[in-house]
Amino acid sequence: MELKIGQKAPNFVLPASNDTQISLGDYKKQFLVLYFYPKDSTPGCTKEAIDFSENIEEFTKLNTAVVGISKDTPSKHDKFIEKNALKVSLASDLDGKVIENYGAWIEKNMYGKKYMGIERLTILIGLENRILQIWRKVRVKDHAKNVLEELKKHTS
Repeated sequence: MELKIGQKAPNFVLPASNDTQISLGDYKKQFLVLYFYPKDSTPGCTKEAIDFSENIEEFTKLNTAVVGISKDTPSKHDKFIEKNALKVSLASDLDGKVIENYGAWIEKNMYGKKYMGIERLTILIGLENRILQIWRKVRVKDHAKNVLEELKKHTS
């Protein structure tokens, strides 16, 4: 499914780190940065999670939560959070339905071999769960700062 700016974000309820659950409905009265990433503890995914964590106070001041989603288990998320002192929430989409609904499950190509995997994708969701911005094929460097800059346009 191709998501568009202005439409309502697809609903979800997922298990998360620390034996919790996260649902889109939890964020109706605040902004949400929802980022999809391939795998805990890989270099790019670790850098992305740390960058969002280092900027979490700014996101919080702007009434914004940050949630990462991958197919890793909640217990793997717990270890990833603890090892890297992460300050973001991580949700587990074990069956990949939410990843598909948000358009992050794509065909990839590495060394001429095609396979399905998670695209690094970030979606900024506003009040009442409306999509405000979509970043596809995310490059990790400066991404958290770019998301913050876009967020500021919607909160000032």
